[in-house]
Amino acid sequence: MKKNKLHNIKNSGFKVPNGYFNNIEDQITNRFKLEERSNTTGFKTPEHYFDDLEDTILDKISRENEPKVIKLFNKKTIVYASSIAAAVLLLISLTLFDSKITFDDLDNETVENYLLYENIDSYEIASFLDEEDLKEENFVEFNIDEDAVEDYIFDNLDVEDLY
Repeated sequence: MKKNKLHNIKNSGFKVPNGYFNNIEDQITNRFKLEERSNTTGFKTPEHYFDDLEDTILDKISRENEPKVIKLFNKKTIVYASSIAAAVLLLISLTLFDSKITFDDLDNETVENYLLYENIDSYEIASFLDEEDLKEENFVEFNIDEDAVEDYIFDNLDVEDLY
């Protein structure tokens, strides 16, 4: 609204019911008389009631039974289960991983096939041998029949290998 038209307002927008202010004086005086008359609330507490109130409340709270809580995983059962699992795991690991392969377990065919297919040169084989392994005394002790050597050469030697 503009300032220059504020003085022209005839209706404020608020309405009061008919006869509202007719007996307003009586209502106000009755209210004052009521406040003078009712200084007390009408309720009385026993003497020393609030002195022991804290103790009685604590007694009631402590008397209430706490609900019994049943745990899903008890410490005892967890310890038992974990110890059994550890024992089983230890037993399995000892039996599975204890197998040691020795040269006695290998077949001669397996070793021969390995040497043939891996293309190992005679110089590489010689590098694995010590000087004591190559002494003449080690070779003299073997008594090999000449017929067996000839049979071995005829069976295993190809003519193409000689060239």
